[in-house]
Amino acid sequence: AIGAPAEAEVTHDIGQELLRLRYQQEAKKSKRQTGTLEAQPASTVPGLKPWRLVVKPHPDVASGRYIQAEFAADLAQVVQGKADPEYGDPREFFRRTYLTEGLLDLLVTGVNRLTGQGGDPVVQLQTSFGGGKTHSMLALYHLFSGQIGFSEIPGGEDILERVSEIDDHIEANCAVIVGTAFSATETRRYPDVTTYTLWGDIAYQLGGLEAYQMVEKADLSGVSPGSDTILRLLEDYGPALIIIDELVAFARNLYGVPERLPAGTFDGVMTFIQSLTEATRRSSDSMLLVSIPESDIEIGGEGGKHSLEILAKTIGRIESVWKPVTATESFEIVRRRLFSSEMDYPARDAVIAAFREMYHTNAGEFPTASAGGDYFERMSAAYPIHPELFDRLYQDWSTLDRFQRTRGVLRLMSAVIHRLWSENDQSLLIMPGSIPLWAATVRNELLRYLPENWPAIVDADIDGEESKPYQLDKSIPTLGRYAASRRVARSVFVGSAPSVAAQSVRGIEEVRIRLATVQPGEPLAVFGDAIRRMSQQLTYLYTDGSRYWYDSHPTVNRMAQDRAQDINADLVYKEAIDRLRAVRFSREDFVAAHVAPQNSGDVSDDARARVVVLAPKYGHKKVAGGSEAQEFAKTILERRGNVPRLYRNMLVFIVPDESNSQAWEQSLREFLAWRSIDDEAEQLNLDAQQRKQVATALKRTEETLLARLQETYSWLLVPVQPDPTGPIEYQPHRISGQDSFYERAARRLRQSELLIPRWSPDNLRMELDSYLWRDQPHVGIKQLWEYLAQYCYLPRLYNEDVLLDAIAEGVARLDAPFGYATMVTLDGTYNGLAYGQQASICFDENAVLVHPEVAQEQLEAMQAAQQQSQGSLRHSPSSRTQETFSEPDEPPQPRPITRYHGTVQLDPQRVNREVGTIVEEIIQRLTSLTDTDVEITLEISATRASGFDEAAVRTINENSRTLKFRHHGFEE
Repeated sequence: AIGAPAEAEVTHDIGQELLRLRYQQEAKKSKRQTGTLEAQPASTVPGLKPWRLVVKPHPDVASGRYIQAEFAADLAQVVQGKADPEYGDPREFFRRTYLTEGLLDLLVTGVNRLTGQGGDPVVQLQTSFGGGKTHSMLALYHLFSGQIGFSEIPGGEDILERVSEIDDHIEANCAVIVGTAFSATETRRYPDVTTYTLWGDIAYQLGGLEAYQMVEKADLSGVSPGSDTILRLLEDYGPALIIIDELVAFARNLYGVPERLPAGTFDGVMTFIQSLTEATRRSSDSMLLVSIPESDIEIGGEGGKHSLEILAKTIGRIESVWKPVTATESFEIVRRRLFSSEMDYPARDAVIAAFREMYHTNAGEFPTASAGGDYFERMSAAYPIHPELFDRLYQDWSTLDRFQRTRGVLRLMSAVIHRLWSENDQSLLIMPGSIPLWAATVRNELLRYLPENWPAIVDADIDGEESKPYQLDKSIPTLGRYAASRRVARSVFVGSAPSVAAQSVRGIEEVRIRLATVQPGEPLAVFGDAIRRMSQQLTYLYTDGSRYWYDSHPTVNRMAQDRAQDINADLVYKEAIDRLRAVRFSREDFVAAHVAPQNSGDVSDDARARVVVLAPKYGHKKVAGGSEAQEFAKTILERRGNVPRLYRNMLVFIVPDESNSQAWEQSLREFLAWRSIDDEAEQLNLDAQQRKQVATALKRTEETLLARLQETYSWLLVPVQPDPTGPIEYQPHRISGQDSFYERAARRLRQSELLIPRWSPDNLRMELDSYLWRDQPHVGIKQLWEYLAQYCYLPRLYNEDVLLDAIAEGVARLDAPFGYATMVTLDGTYNGLAYGQQASICFDENAVLVHPEVAQEQLEAMQAAQQQSQGSLRHSPSSRTQETFSEPDEPPQPRPITRYHGTVQLDPQRVNREVGTIVEEIIQRLTSLTDTDVEITLEISATRASGFDEAAVRTINENSRTLKFRHHGFEE
């Protein structure tokens, strides 16, 4: 039925009870589900009080006794005496009502008009849905009820200052029509009369039966009375206040109805409104308030739109349009409705001063406006709610069709305050980052304005124990200490969720995220770290430069996450090996590197220092009994394939840390996933924003992959043998740092003298004395190198050149620790013996190191024999005769040496070093001589039993031509 007030009243009562039960259930459910969530952390600034110690919410808000419908003022309930005290009791109503400039003007207009001192006769109240129209009507209704005086109204003195002298109590005859409660199909029964139409009911409310009789015929016939009749009614029963709320809602019930209803016809109602406005204008002390909806949600369908068009033309000719609430005034409205008037003002000012100091000190980290003086005045007015929260609600959320501007904010904030109060929140202010979206009452109040898929988004990416921000805070202590991820997620949601689709520039800037989140004493960097981690891991969080926003469509992150989990393990392993092989090493550190050998046969057995980098599957950790890495290293060290390894002291091992291997594998998977998406951008039909996101993610995962590679390969295993007769041990060394694992390993080996690039002759002598002389007068140099390369209880040298350099340096010293000879004859004589003098050291089967005592003995014997030979020559008669009488011969002229030639064979693995030595010792000496022509020819010969492939032939031939080789080529 159209319009059924009795049924509506019963339905209203049932609805109220259902809302209360629903709230209780949601509150209990919320407590069960989220009881383990940590409360908002306290500020780190000592001496500042949290908001809960500065101002208290009204008892009904603190206890959660409110229900969602309570913030919707109902004129019909007030007139019938059924409203709650905060609306029905004039004193309680004004105690919780802030007199905004618009409301103050309305009350002054009403006083002037109803006391015959001028003022607008017709006032049209038009705001957005839930914007305070009915509340303003209630203010006039209570003011002229005669039940409250100006002296009892907070701010009542401001009204008196603007009007002429009047009594403290003023009263007017009031008629109130609420279109949603006024049935078009039913009559209204009073003790002495029954009314049918708007005009009949208004007349009866103004003056009872006598007043009704003035319009009785018009009421019974459903035809509007003329403006003259209405004027006489107003003059006889003035001062008269007529309030019509939800007029469009009433009129659309009549629109298009063919038969005449008890309330009359649509055209009759429109005619009455026109006559009423004209009569009110002509009256001396009457006032008409009409509320006109602004939002489509209140207008309704075709009937509502048509009604609004006619009313706009009818009322619009003479009414005074009034919009009651500005955004700034909303601060005080909400504060007064939700919080008591008692406040610790010094504590409030101290908190605001701390925020001011933070905004000034870190001016570049917050919006420019936040450092201005006006902003701190807003903070004082809005306390304990941060202005940024008001701005987001009034500027962003209020743009949603179903969000009721003032009423919606009140409903949301009452739920927020109740939850924070019950959870003992210790925040300095209530900020966007404080909103407990994990609580069912708060969550439902916000999500009711958004599409149906948003609850899942909140659960996954914003708040609650299963959300990724919560997991981030839980896993990273620096974030968890401040609940940084959750607070940032809430701030981004509040700042971006309502209008993301309509924004030309999407998202909320990072400076505004900090404004919505950070409190004095908290490190800004922690929140920056949180937003960056979230942008990499969350499914619905988008980013573009410094702007972030949530959207209802998954980002490419979800696709990347799914692909990362599905990538074949063999592809991941191959990428890992490729990455390991791409890491460069210096031949000054190692002669060669063997990367990821599959078995011991892949590691050559050479007498040169080499490093073996084990594959990721051979992880190492400090455990009793060894690790997989140690076991495989042992296998490689002991054997090459099926034969025992000879040069065991030439190997060291770089191995992955077992605990970091999984993280590296995950970074490999993420990189491969993003690379595959980038490769398929066209097929996936990615838009520009998504392509940009992919490029950013690809770069980021590449950097992460490289960093985790170095973090993973953080162990150096060095074979050592403390006891020559004992087993070989694998000494683990942690190698940490930012540079390459090769460089870190080489640095540790040098520092610990586990790989020696330059050897002291004295250290060589110590090893000779300890293990190698063995009561022998000499030891072969090549044999000595074999010992050093094979036995792990001896020092590990880079190569044989280190040994030869140590020998050359030692032999040349005056206190030479050993001697050197090019060979030993069959009779035990040392040919080419050098001891205490420079010598050219040969690395062959004949060269030996001579024990210093033996070397000294031979040199002394040689010197004695030489002296004896010289003495015999001086005492010979023939020699004296020759000295006395023979003429010296003219010495022959030596033939000049005009040509040098040399050929040397180079080690391909050491070509750079050996060529450098040749240039320095030979070529530079020749070119430094004047009039010297030097010609250098480099001859290269290479054979490969399996043959050179086509790519190698093509590349080498091309490079040969580029380098201007005279002759080059391949042959069969």
